[in-house]
Amino acid sequence: MDARVPLVAEQLLLIERELRVQGWWEAQAPSAQALSSQQPFCVDTLAFEQWLQWIFLPRMKQLLETGAALPKVSGIQPMAEQVYGGQAEKARRLIQLLGEFDRLIIGAT
Repeated sequence: MDARVPLVAEQLLLIERELRVQGWWEAQAPSAQALSSQQPFCVDTLAFEQWLQWIFLPRMKQLLETGAALPKVSGIQPMAEQVYGGQAEKARRLIQLLGEFDRLIIGAT
């Protein structure tokens, strides 16, 4: 087993928690059409926090649960910095958590 798995699992929980704390967690999923976007981060159909909740977190959890290989690269923090540029203070903790996730994925400390 990849030694990063428990660390990644914990990081995903922290990201989910921060989405909830900020009030960015939704009770109802977007439409199937919105979720099936082919654009990176579903930028044409979802808000970034929706992408995190409905695409990113479930896919990562599925990888962990099935024992599939973790991705070799991740660049979610730069996207979050771009999206939340006008709300940098409110989103500071989420951006930090996403950066920690990126570093875990690439194996950096």
